Amino acid sequence: MGKPAKIAPSMLSSDFANLASEAQRMLDCGADWLHMDIMDGHFVPNLTIGAPVIKSLRKHTKAYLDCHLMVTNPLDYVEPLGDAGASGFTFHIEVTKENWQELVERIKSKGMRPGVSLRPGTPIEEVYPLIESANPVEMVLVMTVEPGFGGQKFMPEMMDKVRTLRKKYPSLDIEVDGGLGPSTIDMAASAGANCIVAGSSVFGSPKPAEVISAMRKAVDEAPRIV
Repeated sequence: MGKPAKIAPSMLSSDFANLASEAQRMLDCGADWLHMDIMDGHFVPNLTIGAPVIKSLRKHTKAYLDCHLMVTNPLDYVEPLGDAGASGFTFHIEVTKENWQELVERIKSKGMRPGVSLRPGTPIEEVYPLIESANPVEMVLVMTVEPGFGGQKFMPEMMDKVRTLRKKYPSLDIEVDGGLGPSTIDMAASAGANCIVAGSSVFGSPKPAEVISAMRKAVDEAPRIV
């Protein structure tokens, strides 16, 4: 047994016209968090949601809103998202190599939990300073697809990054995002991931509660990495 499982359905795969009811449906199915993909059309080619949508959804739920910022200027989003009611704020290392200390400080000052993400091509060593800092991030999100679009195929070679992180930082929350579902969850869980983002595998299933339950079981029963 390792870190407790956190199953976070990606709301990017939900029916955006019924976001509040979709959020509640996921929570009723056993979700721990709601994963919110925020894209700016610049860092990634797609454009999704921003603080106004988070603020609107917050009026309808007390759930943990796990915000993943796929944006070029994450500092610009800290105050709006904090005011909107975001719970977690995960930024990309590729755009914050110089100013991440200020960013982490600002995120915490707005009452959000800071996390850092990295694209598949980014070496895992680049996030070590953020974890080992006196004012550290509290989660690392390992992308198992290229960020920007849902429905991509899981990249199993990314599990080496997860294993490395889990061995080096046993108490760290490690999140994986991209192509996670019943056929890939065992790879992620056995590598040491405990926070699981899943989009189409949950929303596309006729029995999403069973998918969420199976993913939680895989994480909770995975052998501890030593």
